[in-house]
Amino acid sequence: MNKVEQQDDVLLLKQRHSLAHILAQAVQRTIDPMAKLWIWPSIDVWFYYDFIFSDGVEFKEEQLKDLTKKMQWIVKENQPFHRIDVDYKKAKEIVKMMGEEFKLELMDEFKSQWETNFSFYINTIPVAAKDRLIKDTHPDYIKKYEKLTESLKQKDFITFIDMCEGPHVETGKEINVDAFQLDKLAGAYRRGKSENPMMTRIYWLAFESKDKLKEYNVMMEEAKKRDHRLLGKQLHIYAFDDEVGPGLPLRLPNGTIIADEVERLAKETEEHYDYKRVRSPHIAKKELYLRSGHLPYYAESMFPPMELDGETYYLKAMNCPHHHKIYGAEPKSYKDLPIRLAEYGHCYRYEDSGSLFGLMRVRSMAMNDAHIYCTTEQFEEEFMKVVEMYTYYFDLFGVDKYQMRLSTHGKEGLGKKYVDNEKLWIQTENQVRDILVKNNVPFVEVSNEAAFYGPKIDVQIWSAIGREFTLATNQVDFAVPERFNLTYKDRDGTDKTPICLHRAPLSTHERFIGFLLEHYAGAFPLRLAPVQIKLVPVAEPFITYATDIKHKMKALWLRVEVDDGDDSFSKKIRNAELMKIPYIVIVGEKEQANNSLSIREYTSKKQYEISVDEFMTKCVTEYKERE
Repeated sequence: MNKVEQQDDVLLLKQRHSLAHILAQAVQRTIDPMAKLWIWPSIDVWFYYDFIFSDGVEFKEEQLKDLTKKMQWIVKENQPFHRIDVDYKKAKEIVKMMGEEFKLELMDEFKSQWETNFSFYINTIPVAAKDRLIKDTHPDYIKKYEKLTESLKQKDFITFIDMCEGPHVETGKEINVDAFQLDKLAGAYRRGKSENPMMTRIYWLAFESKDKLKEYNVMMEEAKKRDHRLLGKQLHIYAFDDEVGPGLPLRLPNGTIIADEVERLAKETEEHYDYKRVRSPHIAKKELYLRSGHLPYYAESMFPPMELDGETYYLKAMNCPHHHKIYGAEPKSYKDLPIRLAEYGHCYRYEDSGSLFGLMRVRSMAMNDAHIYCTTEQFEEEFMKVVEMYTYYFDLFGVDKYQMRLSTHGKEGLGKKYVDNEKLWIQTENQVRDILVKNNVPFVEVSNEAAFYGPKIDVQIWSAIGREFTLATNQVDFAVPERFNLTYKDRDGTDKTPICLHRAPLSTHERFIGFLLEHYAGAFPLRLAPVQIKLVPVAEPFITYATDIKHKMKALWLRVEVDDGDDSFSKKIRNAELMKIPYIVIVGEKEQANNSLSIREYTSKKQYEISVDEFMTKCVTEYKERE
């Protein structure tokens, strides 16, 4: 990033901080002077501020437009942002005068962090302008800020004050009045706890320019069209049912075809890399997960235990303990390594109900999982083969933007969140880091996000419209194989413990299909499309010809249907387009006479006539080659 870009980023940060205060000021000036303020963190380009309105005050989404205009008016008032630093006692006095009891809680939390000083930012207008302010501002708001102005000995009239570290712009004229907008409302419990009051959350957006804001809004409109939850319903991919349970998706026939194609791809790719396929049960005894260490670390994410025949069982939340048992079932020599065990094992995780989100966050999932057991000498090669597999998949699915994230441990979490062996953590993290650097693999590093048993590479990918997903993972396990007494006989006759790599380059079926739905906007390439070809006769006399072609295509394992229903020809074409079928094939008198087909391609909108044999060859090649 060059110096100009850094300066622009700092200015944008200041503008966004300042807009949070302007939003709160607009709310208290025009809607509810006694509205309580909570916090305003950022989420990517979105920001939000949480308010608790007074009894009887109701704020609705349709009011956002007027509130945006009020914020623009305040920006044009060109109010300065003035910082004051006070000690804890004075800060408490100010917050009490503000009537913000929830801010008092935050003060106690930040007391050690901010040491003796608390910073506040004050907005003011000249006293001469106060009469204009009174005309469109709630009288209780004026009274509150008259007291604050007098108490803080300000020569100008205070219009707003909030506890904040900043930074802020110097005056409102530094904010682009056309480059922000209030976006939506939501409800949220304070601190995420249902026993606390429900707050009104106001989201807003702020960019460097009006054009950037417009560009983002266009992208969001496209994102709505690509929402995997809407497309999943429209294209009959999956369903949820209350009697089955939340977070437990039912794969419909169309969704099952896509999942089967993804699994077929994975199996073929893993066969190329010499993986061995295994199967493991859906449940296991408590002792297995205690031994692996998963129960102490992940108990909250596992379904409750089942008591059977005096034993405690758990639904499988991960495949690795089972794979360790498979490795350990027979003696191993150094000549057997590396051993690569792969499974599309079904796992169950008790995700919090508030975090469930379509196919992206579920409680039942098919894991594209494998575990590689190797020697220290083989570790680098095996690690890089996994990275190579990632990039192969990304090229195949048209993922142009991705980022490797090296997640390391946090020292404070040793023994709680992480295996308590600082020496091995540092040694393994250095080894992974060195491999990435040596092989010119771009990566970023984040602390305190490792797996409990070792560092990991998470891969962030971006879809065609720029939505970010955490998809693949490559985890190094230096601890658990020893717990399971996994060994191999080395060249010198001694028993050694293998290193284990946990890898899932295609995440789960559920998340990956959700990603693909949004990435392709539901218009799957031929290899993934549930129905690859839809034959549409122009009239009833040509149904027989269409049906004969269908049988020839099905003999080549193509997924093809004939629309022989009662809808009009144009309605049949429209139905096929709504289902985003790659090839809509029209057959009529001319086509029957010429033994040909008229083709409409969904993605390119091309139309052309082609012989039956030539078209079938084209589709088979496209399918087999995964073009």
